[in-house]
Amino acid sequence: MNRAAAISFEGVGKTYDADHSTTLDGVSFTVPEQQFLAIVGPSGAGKTTLLRLVNRLDEASTGTVRVHDEDVLDLDPNELRRRIGYVFQGVGLFPHMTVAENIGITPKLLGWPSERIEARIDELINLVQLDLAHHRNRLPHELSGGERQRVGVARAIAAEPHLVLMDEPFGALDPITRDTLGREYRRLHDKLGLTTVMITHDMLEALLLADRIIVMHGGRVVADGTPRELLAANGGEYVQQLIETPRRQAAELRALSMGTPP
Repeated sequence: MNRAAAISFEGVGKTYDADHSTTLDGVSFTVPEQQFLAIVGPSGAGKTTLLRLVNRLDEASTGTVRVHDEDVLDLDPNELRRRIGYVFQGVGLFPHMTVAENIGITPKLLGWPSERIEARIDELINLVQLDLAHHRNRLPHELSGGERQRVGVARAIAAEPHLVLMDEPFGALDPITRDTLGREYRRLHDKLGLTTVMITHDMLEALLLADRIIVMHGGRVVADGTPRELLAANGGEYVQQLIETPRRQAAELRALSMGTPP
């Protein structure tokens, strides 16, 4: 089934005047509704810049960015941002607000009635598998890293956005918590019918979580496909390096489990 486009990049370029550096160079692709897209690439590849163009924290030098077929430059930036959920590394919870207040901030800004906000807060605390009685009125500094990230996910989807942008959302967590939250977020993505764009440096994370992976290098898209397609394809040198790492790790793990040296 062909789905409508949630985001479209049409010949998008970004050049910074201060040093004339080109961060994005003619990027074009579409993200269909309800797709989980992972964008992978080295630092400086333009991944975060792409996300910043979607919510108008930055503007393209050339080309067009559309959200649900609307040119973002034609939209009010604040209204646009309130339609989008965000999950970032480090979370960025307001330190003086409780868990409940952090989750309810965007619905409050949107003018939801207080009864609806309170019901939504309770629903989301349960949805991200925190304890309502134990966590609702805690401050961020009283939470573990994994708990703060769960609150960050709840806050991102509190106003019922269809689109969620994630920038290295689990990178600062320990491996077990990172894996758990990644799988739990994927469950929420499917359950709520979200469109998710996630930036990650971890190719294995992308392969295991995403429906589709875009690899960026030097401001350009150098590979685009499903995890299965990328694993099977004979891509360029950089793409092969990305794919080879999880393959090698899996082979070494198998060898260790069989009692043979890798």
